[in-house]
Amino acid sequence: MLVGGEGTRLRPLTLETPKPMVPIMNMPFLERTLRRLKEAGIEDVLLPAGYLPDAITSYFGDGSRLGLRLQYVIEESPLGTAGALKNIERLIDGPFFVLNGDVFTSLDLRAMLEFHRSKGGIGTLHLIRVDDPSPFGAVVHDEDGRIQTFVEKPPRDQAPTNEINAGTYLLEREVLDWIPAGRAVSIERETFPELIRSGERPLYAYTTDDYWIDLGNPEAYMSAHRHVFDGVMPLGLTPEIDGPGRETIPASAVRPPVFVGRNCRVAPDAVVGPYTVLGDDCTIATGAVIADSLLWDGVVVERDAQLSWAIVASRAHIGAGARIDHGAVIGHDAQIAPGAIVEENARVAAER
Repeated sequence: MLVGGEGTRLRPLTLETPKPMVPIMNMPFLERTLRRLKEAGIEDVLLPAGYLPDAITSYFGDGSRLGLRLQYVIEESPLGTAGALKNIERLIDGPFFVLNGDVFTSLDLRAMLEFHRSKGGIGTLHLIRVDDPSPFGAVVHDEDGRIQTFVEKPPRDQAPTNEINAGTYLLEREVLDWIPAGRAVSIERETFPELIRSGERPLYAYTTDDYWIDLGNPEAYMSAHRHVFDGVMPLGLTPEIDGPGRETIPASAVRPPVFVGRNCRVAPDAVVGPYTVLGDDCTIATGAVIADSLLWDGVVVERDAQLSWAIVASRAHIGAGARIDHGAVIGHDAQIAPGAIVEENARVAAER
């Protein structure tokens, strides 16, 4: 599980929280992925980490809480997707999955493993179909699934296919022999194309219609939550209202769907929802209106404040009568003054 990225497109959310620890419905994204690995029968997980690694290691420890065995390898400098694998080569003794730390998907890993075994190739790449492949890496393969070429970020009207690299790989150990040591290496731009040119054992495409999204920017992060609320990405939520605090929020305040964390205090005449998540220990005062927004733990929203399609990181304080407009992102511990207007798509970090 590649968790070394800095998550620059998600700042200021990732100034204090590494991207894999950004919450999805109040649970770190990485934990949701690790639970999915456990459900697929995988128990040994290697975590090459580099950015704010203590936040990851202190939360998960040795993984026993999840029934997993976790090992961490801290990168002193970024090594790229393939370089990170080469750096942990000594810990790998057979076929292994590689998962990118910013991909949220419903992919069935057991089914992918069965496909890989049936083909007998050196590796299998998960692909999905998209309307516009231009922001991604398009992957061309034959009718049997054998990959022929990679086209990075093709212009939309020139793309040879709408199937893209979805960031989950199942590789045989000998792939590591093709990765040079001691430098940053991209598996997508260097290793995979080199394997194809070599004519050695083939790489295969495994194309599915599973849910998939790259959580790399605030818009996608917001969209992922909406998809969970709507059941497009199945997480087993109950309709209308869910979360450990669902019994404590006043019914008069709820505009479903809503997810409520523990120990929240919500005024009966506040409005929470639709498509809103409250983290643990949030306080929503009288007259406040919060719609289409994600609040992390310990956020305080004072009376008559309004939030619309906003993301607010932990311990931020929204002053009375403040207005947080569409697409705004508020960082950890930020203080929004009473009556202030945070404009559309603004990024606000706390002063340090």
